[in-house]
Amino acid sequence: QVQLVESGGGLVQAGGSLRLSCAASERTFSRNFMAWFRQAPGEEREFVATISGSGAITDYADSVKGRFTISRDSAKNTMYLQMNSLKPEDTAVYCCAVRGTLGFSRIASDYAYWGQGTQVTVSS
Repeated sequence: QVQLVESGGGLVQAGGSLRLSCAASERTFSRNFMAWFRQAPGEEREFVATISGSGAITDYADSVKGRFTISRDSAKNTMYLQMNSLKPEDTAVYCCAVRGTLGFSRIASDYAYWGQGTQVTVSS
């Protein structure tokens, strides 16, 4: 079973940047879509961005489009989320996930494997 480990979270001022990483323990799902989701206290889990196995297809939530960039390095089995122009409303636990089957999805329940998450806090 693949394991996903996130890193790169932290505390940053509004307008700042962070780069999250998600390292996968194996290449079994290297062709599958991976995604970032986030969950703020008291709120439901929210889709952030997704990327295809080749990296050719990406999709973003409207709330982060133009500020966040998702990418992946197949050689390193790692996915990234570059977050720029951060806002206080971006504060959440960010989790990475990979689908167990091929295909695009923005729905959390379609993702089979999840990391534990990394906290991102943006101060005003």
